[in-house]
Amino acid sequence: MKKILFLFVISLFALQSCSINSEVIYHKDSASTTMMDIDMKEAMAMFKSMIPDSAKNDKKEFGELEKLPRTWTSLYELEKKEGKLKTDNPDSIRIMKKVFMKSNFDNDELAGFSMKMDHFTKADYTAVGKLSKNEQLPIDQLAMNSWDGKTLTIDTEKLGLNGIKEILADKGISDEKAEMSMGTLKMMYKNIGTTLKFENKIKSITGKHDWITKADDYSIRINYDLDYLFGEEKDKKPLKNADKKIVIVTE
Repeated sequence: MKKILFLFVISLFALQSCSINSEVIYHKDSASTTMMDIDMKEAMAMFKSMIPDSAKNDKKEFGELEKLPRTWTSLYELEKKEGKLKTDNPDSIRIMKKVFMKSNFDNDELAGFSMKMDHFTKADYTAVGKLSKNEQLPIDQLAMNSWDGKTLTIDTEKLGLNGIKEILADKGISDEKAEMSMGTLKMMYKNIGTTLKFENKIKSITGKHDWITKADDYSIRINYDLDYLFGEEKDKKPLKNADKKIVIVTE
């Protein structure tokens, strides 16, 4: 668990011009699979061009990213291989075997990393929070919406980056500093988006929101407005469509 948080915090505060793209697959059995890709290719190139001597410590940290396997590997396998597995609790091990990570390379140059939470149920998401009392995963809030295998209800008032805010709180950052940290994300990230995919064809969509569009018969795309999320209140443009609930019914 610490490895996931550690790598996420590196990308959150040490780099600029990152992109986060996530995908949530809603399965017919009411479970969901979440994949998050953090693209740091441009940021890594920028970082390597800046003051190498004073960045030695950061380079050592980025070495942790390069050590990640290049294929999906469970958190359980990672910690067991490194001799850091500290639990024999069957429920914890079950969850760790469903959380996967991998590094991404482009022409043998580190480009970022990915995380996957495979076939999670509502009970699994609840159990994740119990694996560590002091740390949290950057879980896409959209994976937590109401899904019964046929109907998805999106609470648009929760369209944001609450997972990141929770991580900042867990790291002991004060409310004032947390707000400052969240404010810097607008400069750090190029774009943040999520694709929602369904195993069955979409039958109907009720409700509208400016950030949500239908991509095809099986998927919905959400593109976050970073100015709206991170900008000052006076600079935020009002949303034309902002229904509190979006209900997607599949066949």
